[in-house]
Amino acid sequence: MKIAIASGKGGTGKTTLSTNLASYLAESDNVVLVDLDVEEPNSGLFLKAELIFSEEKFKMIPEWIKDKCTLCGECQKNCNFHAIIQLGTMILVFPELCHSCYACSELCPTDALPMKEKKIGDLSHYKINNLDFIESRLVIGEEQAVPLIKQTIKYADLHFKGIKIYDSPPGTSCPVIEAVKDADFVILVTEPTPFGLNDLKLAVETVSELNINFGVVINRYGIGNNDVIEYCNNKEIPILAKIFDSRKIAELYSKGELLYNVIPEVRVELKKIKDYIFNAVKVV
Repeated sequence: MKIAIASGKGGTGKTTLSTNLASYLAESDNVVLVDLDVEEPNSGLFLKAELIFSEEKFKMIPEWIKDKCTLCGECQKNCNFHAIIQLGTMILVFPELCHSCYACSELCPTDALPMKEKKIGDLSHYKINNLDFIESRLVIGEEQAVPLIKQTIKYADLHFKGIKIYDSPPGTSCPVIEAVKDADFVILVTEPTPFGLNDLKLAVETVSELNINFGVVINRYGIGNNDVIEYCNNKEIPILAKIFDSRKIAELYSKGELLYNVIPEVRVELKKIKDYIFNAVKVV
């Protein structure tokens, strides 16, 4: 079972829910938590886990071999991402724009654009009891998160079966699509404010377009208004849980501590999420 935890905006509580839900489920099952917010991974701050494996991750970028090039222009013509252009007698490659599609390299008649590795980040694998935790961290200055997210998911799929929880990036752009597209269920975390409702609507449109089963968790319940609840009721979107706004929760979060073993109400809400998903999702 693959459960993605996402939201339309940052700061709603995805990591709080991801780390607490994963740790809660790991009390009775083998669970893998995967932090796919590769630009700013922070799930590890809440897990006192031991590093057992790490590796560098790369993407493939064309390298121009001047002596082989006939300046035919095929590379520029066939690059859909404008990552390679011809300026006079020079071929310029822009690694930040390259999507590693191999078109320029494969279609070059003189093999003047062989593909070379370029480091994009690091993957780390930690373990604590029944919980395996995987995070990837993008190299500073690297613009594309999707290739690293894709490789991180592949690592988790190759090494683990059972329950996987994806702590997704914020928003509704390409990194989020990559993180949630193969999930069996998506939990959308929101907050009961006008901003929360606006971005929840964007997230709902996204997962609906992907035809993925989903539900909503309202974090900081008790602030703002009831517009989020009314929206979910009108759209027949299940509200899986409500985590109340609490100074105690904020204090524990600021210390990098988990909530469910200290605040009984949080454990109750996590059980509601577990019961709903395990009853709603049929994994073949």
